[in-house]
Amino acid sequence: MCGILAVFGCVDSSHSKRSRIIELSRRLRHRGPDWSGLHCYQDCFLAHQRLAIVDPASGDQPLYNEDKTVIVTVNGEIYNHKALREGLKNHQFRTGSDCEVIAHLYEEHGEDFVNMLDGMFSFVLLDTRDKSYIAARDAIGITPLYIGWGLDGSVWFASEMKALSDDCERFMSFLPGHIYSSKTGEIRRWYNPPWYSEDIPSTPYDPLVLRRAFEKAVTKRLMTDVPFGVLLSGGLDSSLVAAVASRYMLDSEAACQWGSQLHTFCVGLKGSPDLKAAREVADYLHTRHHEFHFTVQEGIDALEEVIYHIETYDVTTVRASTPMFLMSRKIKSLGVKMVLSGEGSDEIFGGYLYFHKAPNKEEFHQETCRKIKALHLYDCLRANKSTSAWGLEARVPFLDKEFIDVAMSIDPEWKMIRPDLKRIEKWILRHAFDDDQNPYLPKHILYRQKEQFSDGVGYSWIDGLKDHANQQVTDAMLLKASYIYPENTPTTKEAYYYRTIFEKFFPKNAARSTVPGGPSVACSTAKAMEWDASWSKNPDPSGRAALGVHESAYEESKA
Repeated sequence: MCGILAVFGCVDSSHSKRSRIIELSRRLRHRGPDWSGLHCYQDCFLAHQRLAIVDPASGDQPLYNEDKTVIVTVNGEIYNHKALREGLKNHQFRTGSDCEVIAHLYEEHGEDFVNMLDGMFSFVLLDTRDKSYIAARDAIGITPLYIGWGLDGSVWFASEMKALSDDCERFMSFLPGHIYSSKTGEIRRWYNPPWYSEDIPSTPYDPLVLRRAFEKAVTKRLMTDVPFGVLLSGGLDSSLVAAVASRYMLDSEAACQWGSQLHTFCVGLKGSPDLKAAREVADYLHTRHHEFHFTVQEGIDALEEVIYHIETYDVTTVRASTPMFLMSRKIKSLGVKMVLSGEGSDEIFGGYLYFHKAPNKEEFHQETCRKIKALHLYDCLRANKSTSAWGLEARVPFLDKEFIDVAMSIDPEWKMIRPDLKRIEKWILRHAFDDDQNPYLPKHILYRQKEQFSDGVGYSWIDGLKDHANQQVTDAMLLKASYIYPENTPTTKEAYYYRTIFEKFFPKNAARSTVPGGPSVACSTAKAMEWDASWSKNPDPSGRAALGVHESAYEESKA
C-alpha cells in the first residue's frame, strides 16, 4: 500500500501551500515509508508516500507519460499490467512499476479505461494539457480513498481522512467502483457487474469452475519483488489462500527471489482457537509458520492508536483490527512487506453464522450483495488500514473481480445452508476444494465452522474489551448518549468508549458520518436482523451472538 494526497484549485499556490501539502502527506507516511514524491503544477499538487512492492529501484511516484503532461499518483497494485503493456507498444515506459500503465492508458483511451484495470487501486491523475483531473477507486474498495472540499473551492483526495480533516470543510469516503471527473464535477460508477442490481442469478454450480477462478485469483497476487507471506487464522478462507499459494509457489516469480517455502502468520491469545488450527494447517502445508501472542491488556493499550489508524468507531472493526494491527507490526519486523489475506469470502458465500436463518435464496442473495457493497466500510477498511499502519500491504484474492463475477453468478440455492443435505455455511467453496486425489486441506479443516476473527483470536478478547469499557463508561454516560452523540448513537458502553476515542482524533461531523451505523447481529446488515425476532434482544456483532448456531456459543449458553 501507499499513501496519496492530491489537491486541486487552491487559492494559495505559494511555497507555504507546498509546505502544507508536504506536512499533510507526512500523516500518511506509515502507509509508504520507502520514499516520498510531490508534483506541483500551478494550483495543483499530487503527493505520494511509497511502499515499494514492485520495482523498488525505479518505481517512485508520481508517475508520468512520455512528455510528463500526464501525472498520476497511485495506491495499489495492477495485476494485469504486463498484458496491458502489450497493448501499449507505441508508448515508452520509464519504470517497471505496475502502476505506470495508468498514465499511458489514459493517453490512449481517455477517462474510459478504468474497467481495463485488474487490481486494487485508488489513483488521482492530472492532465496538464487542459488542466483536467480524474480520481478513481477499485471495484470493491480494497484500497481506501476520501474526497474533500475546502472553503476556497479546492477539491482534495487522500488515502486516509487524517490528511483532509483539518483543511476540508467537508469530506467523505469515495465510493468504490466510481470515478470523479473534473470536466463534469460528477462522480459516476464505472463498475457495473450483473450482481450489483441484486437480480437473482441462475447459473448452475460447477465446483471446478469455482476452484480454477480462485486459484487464478491467488496466483496473480504472487506478483512481488519483496518478501511476502499469508495471514493464516486456521479458518477455511485463510487456509485455502495458504493452500493454493503454497501449491503454486514454485511457479511464481517470487520463488526465484525468496525461495519456495511459504511463510504464514497467525496471532491470538495463548490457547486461542485460531492458534491451534493455524498450526495444524501450517504443518499440513509445510509452511514456515510464525505464531504471535498478545494479551488482552496489550490489545487494550493499543486501542487509541488502532482507532487513529483505522478511522472508524464501528465495534466489530475495532475488535478485529486490534490483533491484526499488533500482528502487522511483528510481521514487518521480520522484513516482510506484503501478505495475502482471506477477506471477502463470507460476504460472497454467506459465511457469517446468521445466514443460517436466511428464509429463502432471494433474501440470501440480496444480503450477500448488500454485504459486498459495504465491504469498503468494514473488512476492507480493517485489512488495509491495520496492515498499512506498519507499512505492510494486504492482498485479498477473494475480492478478485473475475472471481466475484463467477461466484456471484451461481444460483444462490447452492449457497443456502441446508442441514438436511449436510451443507454448512460456504459449502460450495468447501466442496470445490474437497479433492480426495490431491487434497488441499484435511477434511476437518475444510469443514471447520466459521469463526469471526475477533472471536477466533480468543473469546476472552471480546469479554476483556467489554469489561474495560464498563470501567470507563458509567451508566449515566450511556443514558445521556443520545444528547452527546445524536448521530449513530452508541447503544453499549463498548461502542460509547470507542466513539469517545474516535471523536478525540476526528471531531468534525464529516468524519463521524463516514462510519456506518444501525443494528447488527453476528455482522448482519440491519435488513437481515428481520430474519429472527430473538436477535433484537442480543444485537452484538460477535459470531457468538447467533445463539443456537455457533457451536462454542451454544455450549456457553447451556453452561
